[in-house]
Amino acid sequence: MHRDSGAAFYEFFAGGGLARLGLEPAFACAFANDIDAAKARAYAAAHGDNLFRLGDVWSLNAADLPGSAALAWASFPCQDLSLAGARGGLAAPRSGTFWGFWRLIEALAAEDRAPETLALENVTGLLTSHGGADFAAIVTALASGGYRVGALEIDAAHFTPQSRARVFIVATRAPIPSDLIAPSPSLPFHSAALVNAVGALPEDARAKWLWWRLPTPAARNATLADILDRTENWDDQEKTNRLLGMMSPAQRARVLTLKKSGATTVGALFRRIRVEDGKRVQRAEARFDGLAGCLRTPAGGSSRQTLLVIDRGIVRSRLISPREAARLMGVSDAYPLPRTTTDALHLFGDGVCVSAVKYLSDHLLAPLAGMRAREAA
Repeated sequence: MHRDSGAAFYEFFAGGGLARLGLEPAFACAFANDIDAAKARAYAAAHGDNLFRLGDVWSLNAADLPGSAALAWASFPCQDLSLAGARGGLAAPRSGTFWGFWRLIEALAAEDRAPETLALENVTGLLTSHGGADFAAIVTALASGGYRVGALEIDAAHFTPQSRARVFIVATRAPIPSDLIAPSPSLPFHSAALVNAVGALPEDARAKWLWWRLPTPAARNATLADILDRTENWDDQEKTNRLLGMMSPAQRARVLTLKKSGATTVGALFRRIRVEDGKRVQRAEARFDGLAGCLRTPAGGSSRQTLLVIDRGIVRSRLISPREAARLMGVSDAYPLPRTTTDALHLFGDGVCVSAVKYLSDHLLAPLAGMRAREAA
């Protein structure tokens, strides 16, 4: 359910504003923040910079946040998950970026203007990091702040041809329509890892837990081949042959079968280190299921995803392009790309899938905001 006016929201760890793309028009951005200057430039190019504050979340105060908002979105960095430990390091800026965000929510609550709904997004490793203590620390904090809490594991592959599972924690103080709550966990959004993490929560946190109910998405109809750029910027044959030579015997046999078929097939390839017979070996591992692997930030050559196109018996290879990365994140071609390939791939590798955000907004976040609006009418 969309609201015509758009309920106000704050966007923390905003990156290039991909969450905003998924939340609008049901929500209207009132404030955005990120510490990364390159991402700030991308955000300004896409959305303007009048609402954007560049800097560490720890440098913000409640006074920096205008008015009140129905929703706060926080895609806090996955590199920093040091959240457990009874919040002993809350005063230290390096104790975990979630706590910098939570400090602001607590400050807003003291002024009676905390957002009624919070949406947090992170990697699925959050469920098991530090033996589940990080996830438990977050849920406990939210529950102690008066929020009812639930989470969903949503894979971008439901919407775009990219394998990218992420955890979305949604906490709310708003009235909850009964059809948004399920009596028990169920697939596809409540994975075994999530169920296990919830089972390990402290009793007081579990008392505030609920299972969000979302409809199963319609089957995705796009494949990796559908998002490719038309380009002649292919690797030379020697480089392609080197990649094929790095494959395991089983992978090379698969490529040979596809070549012999004569059909056009698009695959996605990463280079990985494997231990074989006690030795570290770099392997090229490709998938041909119509999906790209999860986009990563370009920390090095092996982190860059390579496309393999097999067409009429010929194998070609090249690195994935910035525009293709954007499409895999559900970003339209109208979105202005950063000036450099590195900045673009860092932006999208660190980002949240727009299509997943929109689905979450349409089926959970907007109904929660709309429920309060109906009560106030």
